Amino acid sequence: MKNIAIMNLLVKGYESIAYTDNYIYGFRFNGAIYMVNMRGLDSRVLKLDRASRGAGYALRFKPTTDIKLYMLSMGATVLCSTSIFDSIVADSRYNKGEIFEKLVTEYYGQRWYKDSVPFTDGGDMVADGIAYQIKFEGATFTNERSLMNLMARR
Repeated sequence: MKNIAIMNLLVKGYESIAYTDNYIYGFRFNGAIYMVNMRGLDSRVLKLDRASRGAGYALRFKPTTDIKLYMLSMGATVLCSTSIFDSIVADSRYNKGEIFEKLVTEYYGQRWYKDSVPFTDGGDMVADGIAYQIKFEGATFTNERSLMNLMARR
C-alpha cells in the first residue's frame, strides 16, 4: 500500500508540473525497437524504484515483457532493428535514450539536435502542434528529491 501511495504521489506531482502530458515510449522487443504514443502517465508502464544518492524513490520506465505486450496492443510502431539501433549507439557519443529521441524525431520528418530543455518548460519534440516527452526503456522520469525541489519553486 505504501508503494502505491508513493507511486501516485510521484505521478500526480510530475503531471502537475510537466509541460506536456503526451509521451512517446520506446522499448526493445523480439529484435526490434518500438515506439508507442500515450497520453498521460500510465502507472501500468511505470516502476517505482530506489533513487540513487538518498533521493528517495524514483519513477522509471522499465517495462517487463507483459508491459511491452500491453504497449504493442496499443499500436506500437517499429522504428528499426535492435542491431541497427545498437550499432548507431556504439558509433555515437549519445546514449540510448538520446539516440531513440533522434530516431523518433527523424521518423516525424524533423531534424534532431541535443538540447537541455527541462520537462517543465517544453517537450523533447513537437509534431503536428503537439509537444511530446520521449522516453526509452530504463529512463527515469524523476525522483522524490528532485520533484519536491521543482514543486517548491512553483
